[in-house]
Amino acid sequence: MTTAVATSAPLTAEDRCDRCGAQAYLRVALQAGGELMFCAHHAREHEDKLKEVAVTVVDETHKLHGTPAPDTER
Repeated sequence: MTTAVATSAPLTAEDRCDRCGAQAYLRVALQAGGELMFCAHHAREHEDKLKEVAVTVVDETHKLHGTPAPDTER
């Protein structure tokens, strides 16, 4: 998602998606007030609507790239 990025505290592992409860990588401040948080999947799913209602967006989905998968073959 390419929208204005707010200067806000970084998202942490404790921040959860308002849709499914997974770790949130996107925080959206709404024009009507309040904020929503989304995992990368739901941020992509609702991207068009979020662009219409967002004042600012903190997008930290870049944290998902380049992270090696855990070694499960032991």
